[in-house]
Amino acid sequence: MEKYKDTMQEYFALPTTIYTPNTSYSDPNVTNSWEIRNLTELNYSCDAIRDFVNITCELPIDYAVPMYGYIMPFLLFITIIANTLIVVVLSKRHMRTPTNVVLMAMALCDMFTLLFPAPWLIYMYTFGNHYKPLWPISICYAWTVMHEVIPNMFHTASIWLTLALAVQRYIYVCHAPLARKFCTMPNVYKCLVYILISAALHQAMRLFDQDYTEVEIYWNGSIEYVCGTRTAAWVMDYVTEDVYYLSYFLFRIIFVHLVPCVALVVLNFLLFCALRQAQQRRDLLLSKKNQKSECKKLRDSNCTTLMLIVVVTVFLCVEIPLAVVTILHVLSSIVIKEFLDYYVANVLVLFTNFFIILSYPINFAIYCGMSRQFRETFKELFIRGSIGSNRNGGSSRYSLVNGPRTCTNETVL
Repeated sequence: MEKYKDTMQEYFALPTTIYTPNTSYSDPNVTNSWEIRNLTELNYSCDAIRDFVNITCELPIDYAVPMYGYIMPFLLFITIIANTLIVVVLSKRHMRTPTNVVLMAMALCDMFTLLFPAPWLIYMYTFGNHYKPLWPISICYAWTVMHEVIPNMFHTASIWLTLALAVQRYIYVCHAPLARKFCTMPNVYKCLVYILISAALHQAMRLFDQDYTEVEIYWNGSIEYVCGTRTAAWVMDYVTEDVYYLSYFLFRIIFVHLVPCVALVVLNFLLFCALRQAQQRRDLLLSKKNQKSECKKLRDSNCTTLMLIVVVTVFLCVEIPLAVVTILHVLSSIVIKEFLDYYVANVLVLFTNFFIILSYPINFAIYCGMSRQFRETFKELFIRGSIGSNRNGGSSRYSLVNGPRTCTNETVL
């Protein structure tokens, strides 16, 4: 069962690790039997202190400090600005459409995924406090919730929102008549609520699956208190570690990593094929002088589809490596014993998580580079005197997704 516990940290959306497991909860008064540990900040081993919160041993520190201590604060600043601008632009009345609502929710989830653990990462790695004992218990609990549970919840929601975006666009492009029935604003809002609730429920038990206790250690010349961590009594007594961790891991592998990534690859391929067919249809319309207005609408629809394909592709480029590392480590822990070294797995997780963070501000650049309407609205809001054209001109607000008879009221982003 300890192998299952080793894999727990790999699933978190932000930098954590696959650490040496804690011992199982067995005695309610176990803290009375723990000996005072003799540690100094320069002389201790992770194996010797594996049963209490130890930030230094959670990550390969040589990589964690420069990446999450020095680079991450700049990424945080850029992400907050970029995603806030996305939300402000897409929340304008003329930009509120089913697609834009999903894009806005994705921007918020990505920003919160980084925003909640950022104060802890800055304190631990930027200010160099990762080696210090973490205390009191409330602080240890806050560390777990803000560094692991909440970021993981928002990142899971972001994955499912990306899948919802691809499904929605596929319906618009390939089954336009169904879009009027299913891709309405009320239905989109319901979908967002369901996704957020599901992501929260998925992480809810993570709030209660560890017990924190007071541990005394002799550290740096004096007695200090740290947080001891053990699997919660309710897990041991009513569920068992095997069932609890295996259920959690299988759910994440199937519904958070494998199914969304495979589905997005398939949907992206189908959208690309539909885009090529639409381009051929546009070329045909260009040859007819009286079809130029329809050609313009089709061009705008194609641009929107291409932009969303790029957004999904960027998402897959950073999510697929994390999914592969996750699956490999789970297999190493519960099927094929230890074919993936822990240190190597930790480094891989560290870098895959870092590239996920690096991708968060990219969507703003994609929208600015590929959406004329987004650029125009941005100029209207933030750049005085640079309105290049009327909001309703230059870029059609409607997309013709399947010919003259299947025009939908889908705003071109």
